Amino acid sequence: MVEPATERTREPVSDGVRIQILATEHWGQLATRSMLWNETFTRVGMYLTTLSAAVVAIALVAQASDFGPEFRLFALLVLPVVLFVGYSTGLRLTQSQELEIWSIVAMNRLRHAYFDIAPDLEQYFVTSHYDDVEGLLQSAGPYTRVRPGMLISSTPVVVAVVNSVVAGVIVALLVDLVAGMDVLARIAGVAAGLVVCAYLMVVVPRREIGRLYTEYVPKFPREPIAPNPNGDADPATP
Repeated sequence: MVEPATERTREPVSDGVRIQILATEHWGQLATRSMLWNETFTRVGMYLTTLSAAVVAIALVAQASDFGPEFRLFALLVLPVVLFVGYSTGLRLTQSQELEIWSIVAMNRLRHAYFDIAPDLEQYFVTSHYDDVEGLLQSAGPYTRVRPGMLISSTPVVVAVVNSVVAGVIVALLVDLVAGMDVLARIAGVAAGLVVCAYLMVVVPRREIGRLYTEYVPKFPREPIAPNPNGDADPATP
């Protein structure tokens, strides 16, 4: 009869081993962020390439058909595909931002462990070792603050604006094809573009990233979290 294995007694781990374990995890998080940035650039490049190819094809058909009904039908076949690629790219950018936030959270917690081992090194770090919102913004960099220039130049905003233009053109072509009124088609196209732009730039980010901020509970905030007076368990943290 096989005897049950006895639980092995573990000796205390030295600070050197702790640093090695933490550094390994830190490098893993850095690799994850690098992968997310590479994927972001690849997806945006793929989208812009698809859009450029579609515009060239539509221009050739427009010249051959003299902007007749064939041009509208061809554009209405191609542009929805472009819009789908653009919309999926925008969603992926939002998801990548959320994943990057989790990586920053993880690295801030790792720095907290570093400073537990060597607290005198805190003065040399520009990144934060707190995992609250202020700590995340500090580690992400000063240019992540909400500024008009930084907001307009961000990649998700650029993709959202291009998607809005494509959506507006599709609606304008549909209205022109059905009603045959240029003025109405232009008004409908502009209105549709503005609605899609507001949805992509406001609704989607607030739904995806806003949920993260409302559900997330930091483990190492600057200000200690007050205990729950009802005695309930705290929300689960990632």
